[in-house]
Amino acid sequence: MKFLALSGSGRSISTNTALLRSVADIASPAHQVKLFAEVADLPVFSPDLEAAQLPDSVQAFADLIRESDGLIISSPEYVRAIPGGLKNAIDWLVSREEIISKPIALMHASHRGDDMLAQLRLVLSTVSHRFSSDLFLRFEFMALSPDDIAQRMAMPDNQDAVRAFLDAFADYCKQ
Repeated sequence: MKFLALSGSGRSISTNTALLRSVADIASPAHQVKLFAEVADLPVFSPDLEAAQLPDSVQAFADLIRESDGLIISSPEYVRAIPGGLKNAIDWLVSREEIISKPIALMHASHRGDDMLAQLRLVLSTVSHRFSSDLFLRFEFMALSPDDIAQRMAMPDNQDAVRAFLDAFADYCKQ
């Protein structure tokens, strides 16, 4: 199973990116997890830019989604809302076929962020009829460095939780 792990953060030392990087490292041979942490590199969405050839970064992003069996998103909360970069990335996909039937699940790297998660669940259930609100994995890593997160993710309980999540998501993707 091929999963695309989308970090909703544009920050270079993002907690969510570090979490997803560890998930990619933990994944069993049955699951390939590719990290996309370049939401900040996508141009601001405009329907005018959809009329012609898509910007290269947007086309590459859409291709990664098309080539994956499922999408895992982990994002910070900014001002109790979806970060602008992630919302922009989703906006680029709204009128495209890559997202409509794509299985999507969420992870989260903080004990906070429930307002953003509620908004993200609403948006994702609108753009994909395969968004799973039941598949969710949360860690409390707020304010930890990427190295600290990697160390915590190396703990057997966390690795088991990730593998169980990926197996459950793979089963959902096959449905």
